[in-house]
Amino acid sequence: MTIDAIRSQAIRAPVFPVRSLLRRTVRVYRIWVMKRRTRYALLDLTDAQLEDIGISRSEARREVAKSFYWN
Repeated sequence: MTIDAIRSQAIRAPVFPVRSLLRRTVRVYRIWVMKRRTRYALLDLTDAQLEDIGISRSEARREVAKSFYWN
């Protein structure tokens, strides 16, 4: 390989990791938004609806209080 070929590869190399990082960041953000919406939706359910899905009002509040990175 010539010096020019090595130099051109070195210049192009960081482009793909940046795109990949951006895609992962957007994906993580979308997951965070979905989790946040569904957790807050628990607060809108009645006690009977919560009972139907097997959780109590206090469990629903704990779920809403979780950080975005919790599963």
